[in-house]
Amino acid sequence: MYHKAYGIIETLAPLHVGASAGEETGNLNLIFRDQFTQTGIIPGSSIRGRFRADMRQQKKDFSHWYGAGAKTGEPNSTTEGIVKFEYASILWMPVYCPNQPVVRVSCPILLKRYHKLAVGETAMPTFKPYSYYGKESPEKLFFNLGFLKLGDKDKNLQHYIPDFVSDPNAYLLLVVDDKDMAMIHDMALYRQSRVALEDTQKRSKKGAFFDVEALPEGTIMTFPLASRTAVQEQDIQLQTFFEVAGFEKSRELYFGGLESVGFGRSQVTLKQSTHAIA
Repeated sequence: MYHKAYGIIETLAPLHVGASAGEETGNLNLIFRDQFTQTGIIPGSSIRGRFRADMRQQKKDFSHWYGAGAKTGEPNSTTEGIVKFEYASILWMPVYCPNQPVVRVSCPILLKRYHKLAVGETAMPTFKPYSYYGKESPEKLFFNLGFLKLGDKDKNLQHYIPDFVSDPNAYLLLVVDDKDMAMIHDMALYRQSRVALEDTQKRSKKGAFFDVEALPEGTIMTFPLASRTAVQEQDIQLQTFFEVAGFEKSRELYFGGLESVGFGRSQVTLKQSTHAIA
């Protein structure tokens, strides 16, 4: 049995979590993507590593929460961690739109994942493509790839943006079709060219010019976490992990690479799963 909770990540700077470039992508360092929606994710291992490193820096006891790896010459020395992390997916992504000028965009697959984390499997709503919520908007939105005609106004969407993120009601919320999300996602990504210079000359090092893509500032992501209910007949409360990890309230953490040049700063909030979205 497990205690269930979920986390909300709001990017305060562009966030890059990905692999180095390969021949098939040239010099473009891509972010990790979900295999179905082709939208950006943060792997569970990256979230777990960030939490663990942060607890180590605070000199807090973290070993039993995360388990221990195998030790040389000691069979059966691997131990299971108490707390479990899964990958973070996009909940809302800011997209530039000249007549707004920013729209927060999501799709039914991503919204339903959040519903399962915060509410559970029951009372799953229907999210209609091109429905919206927020300040009054023209009948059409103009994106870089063309016009998008709005559907019905859905007041229920206001419950699917956490009230503790920055300006939750400042921008229009828009649900697009699942098949359109990947295209709009790629249109919204932050991209930057980077170069490493020679130590003694103002010229680029050989092979040191590359492009990097990142999730833009203002992206809202969500991830599940859980803890075992008991270990060696001792009850475990997930709230205890929140306190030990310093998450009685929201905190800033850095995720991904290029932290030293302004990437990865995020606001993280942990919530116990409930039967109603709050």
